[in-house]
Amino acid sequence: MSEALLASEAGTGAQAPAPTSGARQFWRRLRAQRAALVAASVVALLVLVALAAPLLTAIEGQDPSTYHPDLIDSGRGGVPIGSFGGISAEHWLGVEPQTGRDLFARLVHGARVSLGVALAATLVQVLLGVGVGLAAGLGNRLVDQVLSRATDVIVAMPLMVLSLALMAIVPSGFPRPVLVALVIGLVAWGSTAKIVRAQTITLKELDYVAAARLSGWSTWRIARRELLPGLAAPVITYAALLVPMNITVEAALSFLGVGVKPPTASWGQMLTSADIWYQAAPQYLLLPAGALFVTVLALTVLGDGVRTALDPRAASRLRIGTGRKREGKA
Repeated sequence: MSEALLASEAGTGAQAPAPTSGARQFWRRLRAQRAALVAASVVALLVLVALAAPLLTAIEGQDPSTYHPDLIDSGRGGVPIGSFGGISAEHWLGVEPQTGRDLFARLVHGARVSLGVALAATLVQVLLGVGVGLAAGLGNRLVDQVLSRATDVIVAMPLMVLSLALMAIVPSGFPRPVLVALVIGLVAWGSTAKIVRAQTITLKELDYVAAARLSGWSTWRIARRELLPGLAAPVITYAALLVPMNITVEAALSFLGVGVKPPTASWGQMLTSADIWYQAAPQYLLLPAGALFVTVLALTVLGDGVRTALDPRAASRLRIGTGRKREGKA
């Protein structure tokens, strides 16, 4: 309820009921979904591994960029020496073909790049989308038309093609992970803007927003105090689903050779050079592919759980472990 509407009701002596904690209801609904809880645990573990990557590699005694030519068989084309790709006490997951770089170190450091790029790109998309969507929804007809047409152009552009074109003209000295995050964010904010614009047009017709407008509040104050809290649920929901999508885009760009460049490790970049080793050293392909699959799956399930918890009227797309019956009984 807006401050303006509360002020207008204060003169009548009406007493508003104490609001129920929205955060408490959200956590209760989220806890009722077992699949979402498992996914949240997996995501938390992945984030912890990414943050602790330097510590983990220090415990192993390796780093992601040191070459170990003595651990590969040059006579067989660079295949790792030993069983299961050279797994040993010094190299927990074996070594990379041709270079002998430690796979465990590259995998955990690759998690930092892949998750960091996805989260940074999502932040850029949300900031641009919310800004443009709010301006379009609150502006006059001309402003709305101009911003809406610009958003339609962004949405219509093929993401991968535009990303490839932009990354091809940027100097090679620019930090590649930062560039990938910026490119993904700058060319993929259109859908967020369309969602925010539609929600803004709906919210600004409600009584408490009209009361704020009649009270003389500025457009910025109305947006900050009245509209942004109402936009939080759909924006958070969509952002949770954007993160796995951005991880996939980063992996695809790196796989095509225009994303993260060696010696920086990322899961997509590891897959780029692993496609010819799936028979001689299958773990070199399976490890980054498995990590990418688990991460995207966990984030997708968590995003669906957040969406259902924020909007209980929306049925979950998941039919296993959602705990909807238990939630209904609660």
